[in-house]
Amino acid sequence: MTPPRAKIAITIDPALLARVRLAVEAGSARSVSAYIEHAVAGQLAAEDDFEAMLAESLAKTGGPPTDAELEAAARLLAGEALADEAA
Repeated sequence: MTPPRAKIAITIDPALLARVRLAVEAGSARSVSAYIEHAVAGQLAAEDDFEAMLAESLAKTGGPPTDAELEAAARLLAGEALADEAA
């Protein structure tokens, strides 16, 4: 049994819609709705993968940068020497 679906209305660039319809005609998806649903699922999966990778990286490096580390990075990006290097 197919899970229930919510019907929505979207606004999309006509050129994108034309490409989606061509993909449906070519058999890449059973409908425009199915194509859009697949695209949204792919985007959400990519975001989930990125969040997992970021959490893993932060865990390996001791967590997010501290305020002092962010300030030091800002100074470096601005071309300023760090206090340790100035001495």
